[in-house]
Amino acid sequence: MNANKNEATALRGESRLVGCSSDEEPGAETMIFSQNEIPTQSVSNRSTDFRKRFFPLTTIDSWNDWKWQLRNSITTIDELKKIMKLSEKEIMAINNLKGRLPLRVTPFFASLIYNTGFSHPLRRNVIPVVEELLHTASEQADPLHEKSFSPVKGIVHRYPDRVLFTVTRVCSNYCRYCTRSHSVGRLDRPGKQDFEKAFSYIAAHREIRDVLISGGDPLTLTDEALDYILFHIRQIEHVEIIRIGTRVPVVLPQRITDKLLSVLRKYHPLFISLHFSHPAEITPECIKACTMLADNGFPLGSQTVLLKGINDNITVMKELMHKLLKIRVRPYYLYQCDLIPGSGHFRTTVRKGIEIIKGLRGFTSGYAVPTYVVDAPGGGGKIPLLPDYVLEHNSEKIVLRNYKGVLCEYPEK
Repeated sequence: MNANKNEATALRGESRLVGCSSDEEPGAETMIFSQNEIPTQSVSNRSTDFRKRFFPLTTIDSWNDWKWQLRNSITTIDELKKIMKLSEKEIMAINNLKGRLPLRVTPFFASLIYNTGFSHPLRRNVIPVVEELLHTASEQADPLHEKSFSPVKGIVHRYPDRVLFTVTRVCSNYCRYCTRSHSVGRLDRPGKQDFEKAFSYIAAHREIRDVLISGGDPLTLTDEALDYILFHIRQIEHVEIIRIGTRVPVVLPQRITDKLLSVLRKYHPLFISLHFSHPAEITPECIKACTMLADNGFPLGSQTVLLKGINDNITVMKELMHKLLKIRVRPYYLYQCDLIPGSGHFRTTVRKGIEIIKGLRGFTSGYAVPTYVVDAPGGGGKIPLLPDYVLEHNSEKIVLRNYKGVLCEYPEK
């Protein structure tokens, strides 16, 4: 994504690092906001220090405006070098991103990583390293074969009673292990005709009772666009629940505004699927955003990708799950990292994932234990994995091992 250097003048005196967004990206066309459009958000000392250092003329109100955050996202190596020291591995990777998943970091998330070491878990989430350029034979651009299950643009219909509906290719941050790294960050975003075909497909298939709205990140769309999409889905009688998959409360918490909530509340039952990877992501701003969502009646669940060197140990994973429960986010899935190109440095063994679940099950609340799944390559769908708790099973009995290693028998007659 190329920087739009004309945008700096359009900001009418508002300080920024560098012009960062193209005119086609969300929020780029809106330059001035009325006071009632700006959310009341907490600003941590960390964010305040970062803003004063790198955006010295920017007000708190502007910092707290989600469209300002998107407009000022860091998308080039020159912009990144202004706020942090880069390693040779990072420089080489960023200079070779042409045709690959682009770089994009919101100023808010940059405030979490600008003074970190090269191996910091949040930094590794968003700053590419040279290992990303290395591909193995098992990796594929579309490892889940979503295109094979896409009857119309934007719809993936793999499971009998539910569909995935991708409504945008834009995210506020680009996670380097993204399953859809082959498609997000592109500007050929879906249009009204694509949406209408998707609505028609859902309406014509009465077996569909559950629609997951994803992308990209749907919450990078405007309130009006979300209202339009949700209204048309909710008009379909056989659709029982709608879900939105988003990482916004983590990387762009300013997006959770009263106006957005007033739109979303119209479409209950509406579930919000969040994505957390590390306890350090649960910032005061993130807590405020999740609290606002929970207080407005939206069930919150978290999907976490198992990532080497970031969360692949029991202590970190347990801390993450406990912190999620404290902010009313229910741990849902722990995903084995998908086989996207250049993901080898992120992937653990499946054995490691089972070891983590074994270290959680019985040692903490059941609510704090996600379901560990492999989203099978080739479109096989999510397959749950557990430690070996069953030792023997016949017509007479089942022999089980509990979390302490104690053997227990349960009769089958």
